[in-house]
Amino acid sequence: MAKKMAHCFREVKMFLGVLIAVLLMAAQPASADGRVYTVGIVPQFEASRLHGIWRPILDRLESETGLQFVIRGSSTISQFEIEFAAGQFDFAYMNPYHLVIANDSAGYLPIVYDGGRELSGVLVASRSSGITSPEQLDGKVIAFPAPNALGASLMMRQELTDTFKISFTPRYVKTHDSVYINVLVGEAQAGGGVQATLRRQKQQYQDNLVVIHKTQSVPPHPLAALPSVPQDIQEQVRTALLKMGETDQGRELLSKVPISAIAPADLSLYIPLKNLGLDRFYQKP
Repeated sequence: MAKKMAHCFREVKMFLGVLIAVLLMAAQPASADGRVYTVGIVPQFEASRLHGIWRPILDRLESETGLQFVIRGSSTISQFEIEFAAGQFDFAYMNPYHLVIANDSAGYLPIVYDGGRELSGVLVASRSSGITSPEQLDGKVIAFPAPNALGASLMMRQELTDTFKISFTPRYVKTHDSVYINVLVGEAQAGGGVQATLRRQKQQYQDNLVVIHKTQSVPPHPLAALPSVPQDIQEQVRTALLKMGETDQGRELLSKVPISAIAPADLSLYIPLKNLGLDRFYQKP
């Protein structure tokens, strides 16, 4: 009987210990400064894929800074645009023209970007279609992820219209993945994407697509911060991300974004985008 009571006492004691630990964890602030920071990500891929890329990076940031971050997902690029225009993300990974718009509407400023590459759009056709140049697409259907995807849509539509002087029917299919599939199954005669997302497709898809045009290059996607995020917090995040780029493990995580050589960013990198005349093609959400 005494043994049984002692065993029960130990179990109760263990349960109370676990309960107290859980309550203490719940009582602690979410971050070192008591705030959970929201992170928005332009939805180039499906949500599960974006989460798989970004959650490990944010986990590493939490470990380095003592802050806490939560991904706030957007179902479409248009929804993402509505949310960043309203300043609903503390930090946001966005395309360069989005940054121009977000800076005007909510004051976002870039803190880091990929200093190892530039962004350009690619126009792909099915390898079996016989299409080898944009001029052959006059009057055809061309798939784009969204009206305001920079390289894949905005710059591509501007160059098709102004440089190649063709008319076409745009089909907006929400993601880069969907663009490539639409071209492969014949729902569109061509599609706009970017080299990074094309390289992430299944090898079978890549083998059956051919790039028939590349747009001019611009600085790639930045991670930007809302001005209401304290400056010291922005610096902590910038420093931790740059530090991540100094290790093999960190570079491996960042390469999945993809970021090949993370570097500090400032607004001056993106001001020239205002001179491309893309406002004619930008659709307000």
